[in-house]
Amino acid sequence: MNNQYWNDSDVLFVPLGGSGEIGMNANLFHHNGRWIMVDLGISFPDETMPGVDVVLPDLRFIEKQRDKLDGLVVTHGHEDHLGAIPYLWEKLQCPIYGTPFTLALVRGKIKEHLPDAKVKLISLPFNEQVKIGNFEVEFVSLTHSIPDPAGLVLRAGGMTIFHTGDWKFDENPVIGPVSDISTLQSLGDAGVDVMIGDSTNAMVEGRTGSEDDARRGLIEAISAEQGRVAVTCFASNVARVDSLIHAARETGRSPMLIGRALHRITDAARSCGYLKHWPDMVGEDDYNLIPRENILLICTGSQGEPRSALSRIASGTHHKVSLDKGDTVMFSSREIPGNEVAIGKVQDNLIRRGVRVITDRDAPIHVSGHPCREEMAEMYQLIRPRLAIPVHGTIRHLRAHAALARDCQVSQALIPENGAIIRLDKNEAETVGSADTGLMTVEAGEVIAIDSDTMRDRRRMLWNGNVSASVVLSLSGELCVAPIVQESGLAEGHRADDYMAEASLRIEDAVDAMNDDVFNDDRVTEVVGQCLRGLAKSMFGRRPIVQVHIVRVDALAAS
Repeated sequence: MNNQYWNDSDVLFVPLGGSGEIGMNANLFHHNGRWIMVDLGISFPDETMPGVDVVLPDLRFIEKQRDKLDGLVVTHGHEDHLGAIPYLWEKLQCPIYGTPFTLALVRGKIKEHLPDAKVKLISLPFNEQVKIGNFEVEFVSLTHSIPDPAGLVLRAGGMTIFHTGDWKFDENPVIGPVSDISTLQSLGDAGVDVMIGDSTNAMVEGRTGSEDDARRGLIEAISAEQGRVAVTCFASNVARVDSLIHAARETGRSPMLIGRALHRITDAARSCGYLKHWPDMVGEDDYNLIPRENILLICTGSQGEPRSALSRIASGTHHKVSLDKGDTVMFSSREIPGNEVAIGKVQDNLIRRGVRVITDRDAPIHVSGHPCREEMAEMYQLIRPRLAIPVHGTIRHLRAHAALARDCQVSQALIPENGAIIRLDKNEAETVGSADTGLMTVEAGEVIAIDSDTMRDRRRMLWNGNVSASVVLSLSGELCVAPIVQESGLAEGHRADDYMAEASLRIEDAVDAMNDDVFNDDRVTEVVGQCLRGLAKSMFGRRPIVQVHIVRVDALAAS
């Protein structure tokens, strides 16, 4: 770390993920040589990342200073805010702070992935200032699409920073209290220097609907159906699950949960006092015993995840649950950008089976968990910060949020990038350096960079295929047998056969012409590789991964 542009006494904000993108939230705050981290989430891969299940932030910057990291504060329980903890906590080894429900989810992840780890989990109450390192930290109760979401007040170096986390203003949240407007007003009255805020819906006019609106929409939509009904939603949306249980009761249907994540999260919610009117759930073994018109399935898979319950039902590969003509699936969720193709595939598979598909474009069965522009303006009127830093959005979202902040008379709105080291003071926010950032993933239990050799080779094989050649030479440098060429993913049928036959001949000619170089394995490998690459380029316009195996044998002994 090069700190020539700032002093240890400075208050710094360093986003390592979540700025310029939606997902993978990870932020650092610094004062007097000490750090705290806020959130540590994942995002999901796109089509350029074959074989990648999760995407993690690169923590090299803080790993080098982990002895100066005093804690990780988690604002709420969504995967894009805490999903990286089981993969990256060992690189940090710091206490984790959060609300009770959030910590229940963290505890479950640690138990599953790090059963022997000694992780200190500390529950923070709302509206109480707690000292974490050089920061005074205070949680403010907000509403979102998960229980116990918290806005975060940070005080250090004479600065007051309000980090909104994910939020909305919901006057009828179904589960949990309404947002603590009184505390927000008092916070603004006392003076806030910087607000770091959610930008997800910064381009959407108006207000976000209430969870109670979604509940009423679901009851109406389910009441209109005669066959089986399955509803998929985000597993973490406990209020939506509660609404679906209520809808089942109102429409005379028996509820059934399908999907491990739903069971895990509802168990955590019940342990924290939520979902108090929990019914007897239909088990998978009893699924076919319930009349079609009397069952309501609540499924994982709203984003088209290939191993989710709904994906397996749609493809006909679920071992106990099926849907057929006359049944209905409702998507009580939004499409996360990048998941459109996967979701479309699931919906197409359902439609092929004769299943009716309903989304929030067809009926009011979903509301966002994030504020639209009217609510964002209300938050600025309450907090009245001097400076604004939009986060949690692509560059389009961040620019729209910054423009809105200026319209709300905020003197400066700085748009950050991941890795920016931003100095905060009462007059301005200024980028004074950069931190190492990047994308990581988990491969065979190990955290590796997405731009590592392994992942680059995988991408090349995906687009260009793989070619290998085995060359057997005698000790005198003569070919013992014709070179054996194999390909995978390069071409189909006779074109692949033509390539392998021609490549074998070219290798044979090239090796015969090598003279004394034939005794140098590196030179033979180079020449054979040139034959394989050159032919692939000329025949198919591709640059495959090439592997060459040289075997030297005693021809007399072999005979």
